[in-house]
Amino acid sequence: MKIAAAQIRSVAGDIGKNIEKHLELVAVAVEQRADLIFFPELSLTGYEPTLARELATHQDDPRLDIFQQQSDAHNIIIGVGMPLLSDVGVQDAGVRIDMILFLPQQSRVSYSKQLLHSDELPFFVPGYEQLTLNLPGHTLAPAICFESLQASHSNDAARAGADIYLASVAKSAIGLGKAYSHFPTIAKQHMMTVLMANSVGPSDNFVSAGQSAIWSNRGELVGQLDSQQEGIVMIDTETNQATVTGV
Repeated sequence: MKIAAAQIRSVAGDIGKNIEKHLELVAVAVEQRADLIFFPELSLTGYEPTLARELATHQDDPRLDIFQQQSDAHNIIIGVGMPLLSDVGVQDAGVRIDMILFLPQQSRVSYSKQLLHSDELPFFVPGYEQLTLNLPGHTLAPAICFESLQASHSNDAARAGADIYLASVAKSAIGLGKAYSHFPTIAKQHMMTVLMANSVGPSDNFVSAGQSAIWSNRGELVGQLDSQQEGIVMIDTETNQATVTGV
């Protein structure tokens, strides 16, 4: 199985432009025969908590149908970041930080970030259920930024049978220091391949520092993008070989 973490520079609040940028990286993943590609936290809006309520939507938003079309046409799972209303169609509902997953020839599903950072509490409400994807030979568990650095989250994912951990993040250089210490530790502890998709460029009141990466189930860093370039880092889970492609 080939799994890709995408590194992207989102345009704050511009969903249309960000969809175009996502599709460029999906095309790269398709060309390399990836089975799954996932993007950083809130990738379709940029990590902009103060804009989240006005941009929040639902997972069946027709603007996102293009991802389902690409998933169906190329037999690839696509995971994108988006703020979603906790109750579809209720304007005063809370807003969640979600990863929407488009599955080939299936209905799309979403995973809501369960553990919020204290800075996020004024803007978002938490999810309450861990999503896992059961694919041939593998079980995948998504995690979104802050929670991916909490041992309780990866412990729960491991107990659910996950052997691949998809960390969708928006991290500064300081946050990356913690990630590069934590992720190889949990990879080795749980025998779990860990992929981190980080954004680059301005995000809220910080700068996302990229360096999206993959750690093997032995805790070894096997692939990494730099701090500026958009692109994908991909692993073949059968060989543990990683490839890096910039755009």
